[in-house]
Amino acid sequence: MVNSDQSPAQHADRPEVPTGPGGTVRHALALVRDTIPPLHPGGAPVIGAVAAAAFGVRALRGRGTFGALAVTAGVAAFFRSPQRTTPRRAGIAVAPADGTVSLVDTAEPPEDLVARGLPPGPRPRVSVFLSVYDVHVQRVPVDGQVQAVEHRPGSYLSADLPAASDTNARTALWVHGTDGHDLAVLQIAGLVARRIVCDAAPGDEVRAGEVYGLIRFGSRVDLLLPPGSTVHVEPGQRAVGGETVLADLPDPR
Repeated sequence: MVNSDQSPAQHADRPEVPTGPGGTVRHALALVRDTIPPLHPGGAPVIGAVAAAAFGVRALRGRGTFGALAVTAGVAAFFRSPQRTTPRRAGIAVAPADGTVSLVDTAEPPEDLVARGLPPGPRPRVSVFLSVYDVHVQRVPVDGQVQAVEHRPGSYLSADLPAASDTNARTALWVHGTDGHDLAVLQIAGLVARRIVCDAAPGDEVRAGEVYGLIRFGSRVDLLLPPGSTVHVEPGQRAVGGETVLADLPDPR
């Protein structure tokens, strides 16, 4: 029994309990939406092609509906874009991708970004390797503004090799953070990954954790941090895109 002396504000945080058949259905659909992550639109052509081929084979054979559904669902899973809760405290850089930290070292920023104005010189680098089982969307590491996006063609070495950063096809994104720091994120193709999608463009205002791109199938993402950053991860650790704090950034003062 509810005490009549309690004000409506005291119940404001309680979730509404659905009543009746219609409310139950809406509640069930909401649970499905929360459980099944949305898909990145960049995967639509691949999913559509696979579905058409799988169900075409099923139509010719007269059986295999379950197999066609399983193949389509498996490919669709590569393009999932789950919701993430991004830490909002100042002075941090979050992981730009899901995967295993494969490398923590220092590296020079890409020459094409330096040509566009990114300060040269060695920077801390954290590389995250994405297997075929990982989420394949990429996320912005800090709040800020996109200064440049540069694509470079190249080879398709295994993305877990250190040389992949210098030789493989990749797209480099330069973000100038709201605190004045400059960071670069490199989407690097791998043995299987042959398509890099980058939805960001120079001048875009972006927020940490926001999805900005996609690499189809296994690949690698490098984050180049400002000099003086303190990295908090080690090779072999798992990173969760948009949630794992990879580093503390230096005091802008």
